[in-house]
Amino acid sequence: MAVSKIAITVDEKILKKIDLMVQSRVYPNRSKAIQDAIEDKLLRLEKTRLAQECAKLDPEIEQRFAEESFPIGKNEWPEY
Repeated sequence: MAVSKIAITVDEKILKKIDLMVQSRVYPNRSKAIQDAIEDKLLRLEKTRLAQECAKLDPEIEQRFAEESFPIGKNEWPEY
């Protein structure tokens, strides 16, 4: 994986927490701690975006689309 160096500004309180994690060997270095934090935040934002977009869907329309391709009616499904 290619990596790039960047310069960032970090609040002292946050940096102290990161340094404690590095000292406790939770992370091997500051870079890895910050990289993991950024990746985690990006994944959360993507999931939030997906949830927001799904909330815009009309359940009745989606149900009709889902049922269009099934050759049997819902009364014919086996009981679970």
